[in-house]
Amino acid sequence: MAERTNSNMLFANFNQDFSCISVGTRKGYSITNCDPFGRVYTMNDGARGIVEMLFCTSLIALVGAADQPQSSPRKLQIVNTKRQSMICELLFPSSILAVKLNRKTLVIVLETEIYIYDISNMRLLHVIETTPNPDAICALSPSTSNSYLAYPSPVPSPTSPLAPANTNNVTSSATGSGSPKAASSNSSPHTTTSTLSANSQHQSGDVLLFSTRSLTVANVIQAHKAPISFLSIDSTGTLLATSSDKGTVIRVWSIPGAEKLYQFRRGTRETKIYSMNFNLVGTLLAVSSAHDTVHIFKLGSRGKGGNPSQTSNPSPGSSGAVSPPESLDGHISPQGLDGGYDAYVEKKKSGSVSSSLRRKSLQMTKTLSHSVGGYLPNTLTEMWEPTRDFAFLKLPTSGARTIVALSGTMPQVMVLSSEGYFYSYSIDLENGGECTLLKQYSLLDSGDESLGNGD
Repeated sequence: MAERTNSNMLFANFNQDFSCISVGTRKGYSITNCDPFGRVYTMNDGARGIVEMLFCTSLIALVGAADQPQSSPRKLQIVNTKRQSMICELLFPSSILAVKLNRKTLVIVLETEIYIYDISNMRLLHVIETTPNPDAICALSPSTSNSYLAYPSPVPSPTSPLAPANTNNVTSSATGSGSPKAASSNSSPHTTTSTLSANSQHQSGDVLLFSTRSLTVANVIQAHKAPISFLSIDSTGTLLATSSDKGTVIRVWSIPGAEKLYQFRRGTRETKIYSMNFNLVGTLLAVSSAHDTVHIFKLGSRGKGGNPSQTSNPSPGSSGAVSPPESLDGHISPQGLDGGYDAYVEKKKSGSVSSSLRRKSLQMTKTLSHSVGGYLPNTLTEMWEPTRDFAFLKLPTSGARTIVALSGTMPQVMVLSSEGYFYSYSIDLENGGECTLLKQYSLLDSGDESLGNGD
């Protein structure tokens, strides 16, 4: 069945703390508050294919729409809505597929490249050349202290030494008094090249973790056997949720240690995962898919069951837990990838990096299996039995693409629909079960909505 959309809505997403919604239309863009629900800003200045907020600040990242005149999907604009001023513009060599922000970092995802900027001065820090990523599968931690970037990796095989980034392929300008100079830097940022071998034509289920603070590789996670379909990082930058093209199992990993903490069963039928988001305190994970049901999974307290490794190295999100020192900046000692891609490429030249990464991942899996073996029956020590959902909800319509989030202020599940609607459901945080629809609002102006939905 064709995906149901509103032809006027080109983009919708929550901000990093799920307090606001940014919407891009054929006319312009708007910002809407979640609770209480209401439009707080509107600008009709041309079609917007991407509209991303920086928490609740006045800084907005805007990208044009591909099929609209006078609107370029290659151009990024950073604007200040309070001052109604343009901070900077960046022009990229191909269409911008996604924009991710935290308070220190701006990430631009193209089909075969990821650009990392210092958001304070718009200086280009690093360019990652990836294998084709047309769905812009990527996650950036909202946290600045644990700022990690996750993206699909086929275990990259660099074949040549690092070269300085070609800064000529990004055209930038800055406007307004005191505006940062976009992408200007005295030193060239590093460029990282990832290529596939001839006998590996499609993506694997591996995920690469990259520290945007130290610009080093933090880890490679063997998350799934099938290609990755969606990634999500929690608000503290210590948990990573992954799904594959099959969409039946969701896994949660520690960052940057890459320990598998949870495995959830979404369903038995394969489906496309549309969105995944943790709640702000990292105790729930909401997942939406093409099967018109939203699942909410509960992340139980870790460090129980007599696991000695958990007492000496607390997991993120545990009561009273603190991140170990090595979690900062992605340094993993002593077998880690200190030195980032420079060391990564040198190891690859000797033919050891792919095998060493897989050995490291295998070693972590064996270590975790050994640790849980102390309190699981022997028949279960070699397998993970996926946990079913804690709560769920049925969408009122079928066939729409959805984005789900959990309110940070109320016991509610919020859903954005490609048909142009916002749904709010109540959730029983004690008992779970089926969520109840409370409210439904339109994300669009009445004029936009009256043009109707198209299948």
